[in-house]
Amino acid sequence: MKLIYKISIGLISSILILILCYYGAWTFAPGSYARAEIYELEIQEDALAQIIKDFKSENPELVLSKPVHIPNGNDYYLQDGRSNSSDHWYHIYFYYPEKDQIVKTWIRQNSGNTTQFAFVSVNNGLTLGNWITVNKYFWWWKNRAIKEEFENRILKGIKGKIKEQKNILLN
Repeated sequence: MKLIYKISIGLISSILILILCYYGAWTFAPGSYARAEIYELEIQEDALAQIIKDFKSENPELVLSKPVHIPNGNDYYLQDGRSNSSDHWYHIYFYYPEKDQIVKTWIRQNSGNTTQFAFVSVNNGLTLGNWITVNKYFWWWKNRAIKEEFENRILKGIKGKIKEQKNILLN
């Protein structure tokens, strides 16, 4: 009986230590976009950028056509693209008008024929500074709703356009 007790305590302790280590790594995750939700798409970056541009043209309600406000600063328009020639990420912004939310994403060429499409954060309102990181919470079910909305409203449409383009190329 003592052996089973010791094994149980050891197993429970090991699981708790693993969870704490994972939580610690998650909390102090390195990188510019450590908590972004990243999707791998089989397409070149420039082709994906064009597909997203076409998708936004077909869904003008998702286009952020209003200026954003900087606290204690000026108003300006968030532009899709790289901030400068050395930027690794091609930033793309969407807008949920009924929620008054800005959706920040980026794309980046990966190795081979794949490109990463990242869902980074959502800003409440048109005043910048109210960003909520997509994977803000450690417990995945708290992040699920925001990711499902993005996947249904934006990602599904983009994946559909990629599939259409591949079908056209195959025919």
